[in-house]
Amino acid sequence: MTAQTTSPTVAGPGSAELVARARDLKPLLSKNAAAGEADRRVVEESIKAMTNAGLFKLAVPRRYGGYETSMRTMLDVSGTVAEADGGTSWVLTLANVCAWMIGLFPVKAQDEVFGADPDAKVSGVITPTSETVKVDGGWRVTGRWYYNSGSWHATWAVLAIPLTDESGAVVDQALALIPREDTDLEDTWFVAGMRSSGSNCIVAEDVFVPEHRVLRVPGAITGEYPTEHQDSEPLYRSAFVPILALVLVGPQLGMGRAALDLVTGKAAKKPISYTFFSAQRDSTAFQLQIAEAARLIDTAHLHAYRAADDIDGAAGRGVYPDFVTRARVRSDTGYVAECVTRAIDILLSAHGAGSFAEVNPLQRIWRDSATAARHAVVSPVVGYEVYGKALLGVDETITPLV
Repeated sequence: MTAQTTSPTVAGPGSAELVARARDLKPLLSKNAAAGEADRRVVEESIKAMTNAGLFKLAVPRRYGGYETSMRTMLDVSGTVAEADGGTSWVLTLANVCAWMIGLFPVKAQDEVFGADPDAKVSGVITPTSETVKVDGGWRVTGRWYYNSGSWHATWAVLAIPLTDESGAVVDQALALIPREDTDLEDTWFVAGMRSSGSNCIVAEDVFVPEHRVLRVPGAITGEYPTEHQDSEPLYRSAFVPILALVLVGPQLGMGRAALDLVTGKAAKKPISYTFFSAQRDSTAFQLQIAEAARLIDTAHLHAYRAADDIDGAAGRGVYPDFVTRARVRSDTGYVAECVTRAIDILLSAHGAGSFAEVNPLQRIWRDSATAARHAVVSPVVGYEVYGKALLGVDETITPLV
């Protein structure tokens, strides 16, 4: 064990302090947003500023100098950063949830990541597009993983793999923790939205992964984690799929707020073309649109926070949420994304054709939100079907990720 593992833990900053730190960075992150989109990666100045502010430590164990916060705090910090730039928030969000996953691994693996570098950043992909060969002490892994958000900034990657036995038969599914230096990166991220997320392809060729750097997914889905500190660290008792899903809508909350603030902020001086309204705010039709968009954004927050409280509350009590509760979190996740994207669509129409000018941040918010909302784990209809089947006691499943 390293010194980091056995050193006394110190409580980190609270949620309000971390949100305030994120808010203080908004001018810088906003300034760099267009450059990040053009370069298809978050500007390094922004990454360094968030690192210095401790925003990448939200889910790092306190044993390594992290803050070991909560699902609710991750939503709030991600949302605050997304008010400045959705792509930057997406990279921060994925790095934090991948850091949380590191906290589920055996301490030996945790030491190799955060014991060696408390500021280590981790990216991840949970689709097992790879092959493995069982060897003494672990597996040899070959694969290609799309889409690895934050790939330019990560020093480690958590990548899904099939586990095979000595005969080559697949016997389990797992997440493998692999140093970034053992992989290659293919620059493949050419997209309409979330351009700055740098979600490129990670490539591994016959990389050895020892047993202690493997986390079995079926067990994790039901709360079986190999960390030796689960009894004393509530965050790493959190429900596996609910936290992986819900964290993805943190940026949506912030983008929704940013779009609403932008449109309402200009309404007193922006006319409605080809009408007698010299200010949008004087139009009853515009007022109704704003009210509807605001209500949808509020609804998104209510569902997101209820789900976060379910996750955090269960972890704090040391119980694992039942299947229906976990299914509802998947449904809530999709509904948050649906509400925010609907709200932004309304705001685009209310604001007018100027929404789509390249100089208008609203068009980037729209593209980033729309792209992120299509993440497979966020898919509303999948979440709704999972929840409906759970409520009705239908045994047929459409995904193991609940």
